[in-house]
Amino acid sequence: MLAGQQKKAFFWVVLLSLILQVQTSFADTPFSARLINLESDLKNPFRFYLNIKPADGKDIVYELQAELPAGWSSIFRTEGSQVTAVEVTKDKARDLELEIHASPIAKPGKYTIPVKAISGDKTLDLTLEAVVKGHYDLQISTPDGRLSENITEGRTKQIVVTVSNTGTLPQENIELSSTTPSRWQATFEPAKIEKLEPGKTVEVKLQLSAAEKAIAGDYQTTISARTNYSTASANFRITVKTSILSGWLGILVILGAFGIVYRLIKKYGRR
Repeated sequence: MLAGQQKKAFFWVVLLSLILQVQTSFADTPFSARLINLESDLKNPFRFYLNIKPADGKDIVYELQAELPAGWSSIFRTEGSQVTAVEVTKDKARDLELEIHASPIAKPGKYTIPVKAISGDKTLDLTLEAVVKGHYDLQISTPDGRLSENITEGRTKQIVVTVSNTGTLPQENIELSSTTPSRWQATFEPAKIEKLEPGKTVEVKLQLSAAEKAIAGDYQTTISARTNYSTASANFRITVKTSILSGWLGILVILGAFGIVYRLIKKYGRR
């Protein structure tokens, strides 16, 4: 019984000693980070908060470096100003912010970021980890990128619309919708895209019908794509032109009006 208690007491003494060693080691680290592992998607930067403690009892100027993957960029800041080097005085630690932007084409995963503070032959090393999370994103366009079309009043025009998955994760159940001028109609084929892999594009046929008596001019139609995780939209400029028949009818009406006026003048002008 006594031996068991002694073993348990010894275990707790060893554990407490290890904890104290870790805390002491961390407190004495001249170059440290509040968090060494951060997660973010490609739309937002990684922000690490660093600290350099005084060393050797003197003022030291450190050059700051971050070794990044290809296409990545970084900015060091202290007290709100961008810096490439920083002075640490003998009696005061220096706080830094390291902002890292991942490459727009970085794949999801964990990336190791070695950071150095260099002064002559003295180098302080710190290893950070940036975890890129997958993200959802959609884009709407057309095969040639043109977002304008012509349509005749009262007629239907087929427009090919492209929906692209510009994110890094698959998209499912993409629903298409439109916002059109009053008394216009729009239908999609297909009306829903079941699944779209990253980097892939599908074509959708839009049947757009202008109102019967639409006035000639420019109108806006908005095409939208939506899932549970992202949305995208594009504004199309639709120019309405009157039909040839409507034009001739207008001319005939004008000619008829002139004919009536002429007859009235001829009839009553003799009196």
